[in-house]
Amino acid sequence: MSLCDKIKEGKFILTSEIGPPKGTDIEEVLKDAELIKGRVDAINVTDLQSSVMRVGSLAICKLLIERGIEPVFQVTCRDRNRLALQSDLLSAAVLGVKNILALTGDHPTLGDHPQAKPVFDLDSVQLLEVITSLQSGKDMTGKELKGTPEFCPGAVVNPGADPLEPEIIKMEKKINSGAQFFQTQAIYDIELFKKFLDASKHLKTVIIAGIVLLKSAGMAKYMNKNVSGVFVPDNLIEEMDKTQDKSKKSIEIAARIMKELKPMCQGIHIMPIGWDKKVPLVLDAAGL
Repeated sequence: MSLCDKIKEGKFILTSEIGPPKGTDIEEVLKDAELIKGRVDAINVTDLQSSVMRVGSLAICKLLIERGIEPVFQVTCRDRNRLALQSDLLSAAVLGVKNILALTGDHPTLGDHPQAKPVFDLDSVQLLEVITSLQSGKDMTGKELKGTPEFCPGAVVNPGADPLEPEIIKMEKKINSGAQFFQTQAIYDIELFKKFLDASKHLKTVIIAGIVLLKSAGMAKYMNKNVSGVFVPDNLIEEMDKTQDKSKKSIEIAARIMKELKPMCQGIHIMPIGWDKKVPLVLDAAGL
């Protein structure tokens, strides 16, 4: 059963993600994906995450399919104009990639090529509209396609956004543009997430709650200061600060949060950020 079928049938969804390497040696990233094969419903492949130049997401997605792993092709608007976006989406369909996560993307100044020219011809809402148009058999200008792709489009949402109302309005636009599921920004504050769920309940969509593995108290403090909408409570920072075994404590915290989130949402998305090999341990600890 495909990810899209599971979403439509209301099954609880588990996803994780991998980041392509900076170079042609892809052995490790594929091994990391194999570690959770059969344990998650799909694996996101990041698209030049944090505006850092890497191997393209689409190539890794194809290699995952060859290994019996369902990928989610992350597509950002940062680096491509509308021609390239439509072409890459059609290429994905030809290669058997159906799950698309539509993202606007981080600005290039945040990455390792800050002199790169940003494109942002479209934003994530418009990209979802493009996906819907392609599925109807037409490109953005209304010209008919020879062969129609089938996609399962998703989007992202930030439950910790302040103010929250604009985020909910944008969610609604994304749903109207074709989004079938949402993966969220990292969640550490359960009460904050409950407020988001209450504010968005009228949208009746699939929410897959995001988990980022904490590596240290310093990382938590950095995210609180620099990552919009992410709030790591003081008690978690204190736990990470006091422990001698950061890895073990990180797994414990992630599993604890996942257990609390599971009854509230329709799925969990794990973002290991370099700690890919710990994902099976997190799933074990969470009983998933």
